[in-house]
Amino acid sequence: MLVKTFCAAVMGLEATTITIEVNMTRGVMFHLSGLADTAVKESYDRIRAAMVNVGFKPPTADLTINLSPADIRKEGSGYDLPLAIGILAAHGKISETMLADYMMIGELGLDGKLKPISGALPVAIRARKEHFKGLLVPCENAREAAVVDDLAVYAMDNLSDVISFLNGDGQYEPTLVDTRREFYEQQYSFDLDFADVKGQESVKRALEVAAAGGHNLMMIGSPGSGKSMMAKRLPGILPPLSLAESLETTQIHSVAGKLSNGTSLISQRPFRSPHHTISQVAMTGGTNKAQPGEVSLAHNGVLFLDELPEFSKTTLEVLRQPLEDRKITISRAKYTVEYPCSFMFVASMNPCPCGYYGDPSHRCVCTPGQIGRYLSKISGPLLDRIDIQVEVQNVPFKDLSQMAPGEPSAVIRERVIKARNIQTARFSSLTLDEGGGRGIHCNAQMTERMLHRFAEPDSASMEMLRIAMERLKLSARAYSRILKVARTIADLAGSDRVESVHIAEAIGYRNLDRGDWAERGI
Repeated sequence: MLVKTFCAAVMGLEATTITIEVNMTRGVMFHLSGLADTAVKESYDRIRAAMVNVGFKPPTADLTINLSPADIRKEGSGYDLPLAIGILAAHGKISETMLADYMMIGELGLDGKLKPISGALPVAIRARKEHFKGLLVPCENAREAAVVDDLAVYAMDNLSDVISFLNGDGQYEPTLVDTRREFYEQQYSFDLDFADVKGQESVKRALEVAAAGGHNLMMIGSPGSGKSMMAKRLPGILPPLSLAESLETTQIHSVAGKLSNGTSLISQRPFRSPHHTISQVAMTGGTNKAQPGEVSLAHNGVLFLDELPEFSKTTLEVLRQPLEDRKITISRAKYTVEYPCSFMFVASMNPCPCGYYGDPSHRCVCTPGQIGRYLSKISGPLLDRIDIQVEVQNVPFKDLSQMAPGEPSAVIRERVIKARNIQTARFSSLTLDEGGGRGIHCNAQMTERMLHRFAEPDSASMEMLRIAMERLKLSARAYSRILKVARTIADLAGSDRVESVHIAEAIGYRNLDRGDWAERGI
């Protein structure tokens, strides 16, 4: 007897429909074909135990199971449920009437309980695309999958529930999620606020400019000056996610298995802060399953690297291409996966190994050679990709104890949103010939052609920029970065043109290209 059930294989952010064909004849052998990995091959042992513990005797027969298409690698334990249902249907314990209408996925425990899997959202999107009536998933994945419209998602607690549902026994209601209401309710709830930051007005201004234009930023200063404190508050002043951005971000976290149980959509921009011991593969993505790395998990959000020189130099250098291309390709022998990674890169570092070079209240004990080696860990090409570089000074105690609370994040965010709206209107008006339709939403993503059109300075500003380029020996990429930052500063000021004052402030954010920093090797 031949029976077919349906599930999906997730590769990158895309899912492919997998047809599980179960053929049962007389005998005692078990055969599984279709390029299955070890977890799938071991599923039969879990399935037999689950059947026994929910009251079904496993069939004594010759079972031949094929996972089609056979040339796609099947990985993970999510195939347990459709395999078990296929075996039971071939054994005559489940009606075949509804099998063609539903896709199913889930891992089986030995007691028959369904356990959550990763990638439920891409599977749900595929199920809708293939016009299945519904999707059967473990309870923990139901809200995640239910954000997909026009698809009935049923939360199943154990194998017995699935059997009852397919046999038409009992009443089961699809999971309903009011996606838009929940999404907008959670967009403005932040635990960290810039009102807690006293002083540091120049650095907060730099963070506001970075948020308004989507620019990469580096803070350099002594320990305890507030670098990490301010970086962690950056998501609170970024523009809220759109539904499209939220869905894409949720897909990435779903594939990586990083969504909390019961989560529907990610409503706030991600903030990823990996430890400096992170490997190159963990940063960019990879492993045998081509999982997304930190650069992709930070998509539409912030990637914060604290103590930047402590990271492996090879790990830092692999960031150069993702920062430019805003996507990363992971290649394996038989397939290639591409993940988006459009993020704001924010870094912080000490000025020297002891941390107190240039600090008026502490004595630096590092030699010039030690400082040079420490700073040289940040390569010139990587530094060129950082638009804004600012020094952070410690706030004196007498000022710290007397200062009133700072400007709240909500106020700063309003200015940032206003500037972003100006940029959105500007880029949405472009034709295809002018570079429109490329997914450019902020000034940091502008092409050279757009720079000449929207950020061309006047003659006085150009002369100021020429002098700065010659004195600081800036690269062509740094020239473009200055113009992009100046365009953002002009947007915050509501100015249609880039003026001298905007260029001057943008040049001021190239702190590490000036003075002692340039002389000491950074």
